[in-house]
Amino acid sequence: MDKIIELLRKWQMPTYADLLEKYKAVISYLFFGACATFINIGTYIICFDVFHISNMVSNVIAWVTAVIFAFFTNKLWVFESKSFDTATFFREMFSFFGCRLLTLVVDLAIMYVGVDVLELNEILFKVIANIVVIILNYVASKLIIFKK
Repeated sequence: MDKIIELLRKWQMPTYADLLEKYKAVISYLFFGACATFINIGTYIICFDVFHISNMVSNVIAWVTAVIFAFFTNKLWVFESKSFDTATFFREMFSFFGCRLLTLVVDLAIMYVGVDVLELNEILFKVIANIVVIILNYVASKLIIFKK
């Protein structure tokens, strides 16, 4: 992202560079959040539709896969926490996974009601759950986990 900002300044596009720099964390979070969402939904589809694993178990497997991806991308590129000293790394990791566990409960509730109770389209409810969870996770990451 810094290279793009540098190129925009070099090409005499300071307004775009300033905007990109100002919203770099949000743009990066949305990009990597979208990637994590695709990983989450893709893993869920493979587990649920291909291997016929139950809805809840498929959802948990998808969640674990996406959260591992999200932790490292959020740490390194979204919130630029470059510290890998043991205390900082484990504090960030445990608080990240702790907050994500709370939003997993929200995810599971949405999926349970939408798929198991109402028997509606699982992909639609997976997308709805992911949108809600992405918003909650950003707030938690910004205010709790990777605060400056």
